[in-house]
Amino acid sequence: MAAGKPVVILGVFVADTAYRADRQPRMGETILGNSFKLGPGGKGSNQAVAAGKLGADTTFLTRLGVDAFADMAKRTWQDAGVKSAVIDTPDSYTGAAYIFVEEGSGNNAIIVSPGAAMLISPADIEANAALIRTAGVFVTQLEQPIDAALRALEIARGAGVTTILNPAPAAKLPDRIYTLCDYLTPNETETEELTGMKVSSVDEARAAAGKLLEKGVGTVIVTLGDKGALLHSKGRSEHVPAISAGPVVETTGAGDAFNGGFAAALSRGVEPLQAVRFACAVAGISVTRPGTAPSMPTLQEVEALLAKG
Repeated sequence: MAAGKPVVILGVFVADTAYRADRQPRMGETILGNSFKLGPGGKGSNQAVAAGKLGADTTFLTRLGVDAFADMAKRTWQDAGVKSAVIDTPDSYTGAAYIFVEEGSGNNAIIVSPGAAMLISPADIEANAALIRTAGVFVTQLEQPIDAALRALEIARGAGVTTILNPAPAAKLPDRIYTLCDYLTPNETETEELTGMKVSSVDEARAAAGKLLEKGVGTVIVTLGDKGALLHSKGRSEHVPAISAGPVVETTGAGDAFNGGFAAALSRGVEPLQAVRFACAVAGISVTRPGTAPSMPTLQEVEALLAKG
């Protein structure tokens, strides 16, 4: 891929505390786990690491506490080649997440406490408006306050920047946010939350995506786990199958790998359908490895997988 335009990502960093066990405990019950791992996470941060490791010129905008987890965040971004625009917040704490991973399947359940990142405000966005306007692609999610995401999307759209909203975790959105999204990238659960329509097949995803287009989204990309992804826009609806890179070890961060990969591809001028295929390959590699940020592949690894056909 040729060098691309800058990618700017607004979002949250959290320290992932990941526990693997055969099953989740019931309320009031204590069980023994099989392993524990501490590592970097947060949807926005993971997406920035994914884009950075793919060679995209990536900057991550967030708030952090002034603590050991903030130091972890900055080391993680430096190692991935990601620049940071951090608002230090000594009165709060850097976020953390509890992640349960079911040993047999690799499926997960997560609780996120964003900490300082929950204080990200429209005023913070205004203070970083020049950064957002320099982007070729702007990405955000819903782990920080929605009013901050909305203002950032408004600034990006006003500057002609390509905008991606990953509506995760699922939340009720103001109607006007949809019209600011060149791309909306929900998974099946988030699509159901946004539309009230069941999504358990490609055809059902297509119907629900149509409803999101009616709200003003430019293109909807529904990520479908092991069924790949659906790209749906006016006059175009394409299903891209999942791309396997080996046995699934852990699905945590797969959606972030997809979004970071998609943003990196778009920043280099890759057309949307091929950008989705590229993103499926990024996600396909990520799920073969434990952890979140450490699982993100390099551009060479993704190109090698795609070359296999």
